[in-house]
Amino acid sequence: MTPEIETLIETGINFGLEIAAALAILVLGWWFAGRVKKIILRAMDRLPRMDATLKPFLSSLARYAIIAITLVAVLARLGVQTTSIIAVLGAAGLAIGLALQGTLQNIAAGIMLLLLRPFKVGDYIDAGGIAGTVDEIGLFTTDMTTYDGLYRSVPNASLWNTSILNYSRLPTRRLDVPVGIAYEDDVEQAMALLLDHLKQDSRVLSEPAPQVLVTGLGASSVDLSLRCWSSREDFWTLKFEFNKNAKLWLDAAGISIPFPQRDVHLIPTPGETLS
Repeated sequence: MTPEIETLIETGINFGLEIAAALAILVLGWWFAGRVKKIILRAMDRLPRMDATLKPFLSSLARYAIIAITLVAVLARLGVQTTSIIAVLGAAGLAIGLALQGTLQNIAAGIMLLLLRPFKVGDYIDAGGIAGTVDEIGLFTTDMTTYDGLYRSVPNASLWNTSILNYSRLPTRRLDVPVGIAYEDDVEQAMALLLDHLKQDSRVLSEPAPQVLVTGLGASSVDLSLRCWSSREDFWTLKFEFNKNAKLWLDAAGISIPFPQRDVHLIPTPGETLS
């Protein structure tokens, strides 16, 4: 066997060993990144005060960091000068960043949402018509479930760039139920009756005190409003019940809830008779 062939075989073996080592590093690093993500999630699950919003974000961040380190180690194992690679990647990253401005906006918006915390996992929000219960806040999108049980994936930038109504953040909510009564009925009696029923409901908070207000004089009715405060858990139940019960309470007291009416006066022209 000639020296050239021996050198070629030795070079091939060494190169094959380097490739095998690089593949081993890549496989182990990828596996290790997944394991670290699961370990971090389990560790944070044991912390009672750890917000569920931060768990997927921190675990994914750790996974991506380990994968990046693994790729650099693989390149170094193959003899690639990582310094020049990092410079090239920086230039490529700038070009890619300009091409993917929308994606980077979503990442920046996701980070800001996690830092400023206008909402958290489990909150029901409405952001410019985008409404639902927040399931997960990721780097790119926020996963939500709508009130009728549909899955919705929303780009973070869409949430960050609009006004957000958070229905779950505060413990109490004000409830207003409009009711109209006839002009012939006793307004004071109706207000006292409705207010008494509000005070008897244990779900209605005593502070701020419940009220029954005259909100307007409509075309066909005197417009009243039942106003009270309750816990946010009882809000919708009370709203639906008061809409029904207000009619039952007024009917029992002989107070009517009128429907729109219009009086038509016919004026005959000279020489014309109305039959």
